[in-house]
Amino acid sequence: MPPTPRRTRSDALQNRGRLLEVAARVFAEQGLDTAPAAIAKQAGVGVGTLYRHFPTREALIDAAYRHQLARVCEKVPDLLTRHPAAEATRIWTEHFLEYATAKSGMSAALNAVIASGVDPYSDSRALLTDAVATLLDAGAHDGSLRTDVTPRDVLLLMGGIAYSVRHGGKEQARRLIDLLMDALTKGSTTS
Repeated sequence: MPPTPRRTRSDALQNRGRLLEVAARVFAEQGLDTAPAAIAKQAGVGVGTLYRHFPTREALIDAAYRHQLARVCEKVPDLLTRHPAAEATRIWTEHFLEYATAKSGMSAALNAVIASGVDPYSDSRALLTDAVATLLDAGAHDGSLRTDVTPRDVLLLMGGIAYSVRHGGKEQARRLIDLLMDALTKGSTTS
């Protein structure tokens, strides 16, 4: 009989979560050269704890990126319980742009992960497509969003807005979000 897998202790999960939050922020702000010991210290854990969870720098970068993306996508159900679909979509788009801005700061670190043979983006498209599809479905259901757009359409537009954040500034991004929302709501049954 195979051994029963051990459950991860709650403090270990909390340590892992803090490490991922700190690592994502530090890599985005300071780049790849940040010492793992500095990340562990900012997370309030020992360097041994960091290496127990993430044996290589690449493993830490990959996990931090995936963690941030999952956190953005996991906001959708909560937003939809608290807001109409169109408003939830706007709020979620703003969260996505914060994530995309942080991700662009991690680009050198993510390139190092790719060079090591790991694809940190392997699940990205599916997670983002599911999040946007959920928003669009809710908007179709409550009549606040158009039904003739696809998640891929929205993701391509959001990619352009993310590009503008990096190269045109936040004010331009706000205007582009307004345009996106106008495009998503024009032709809905409530417009």
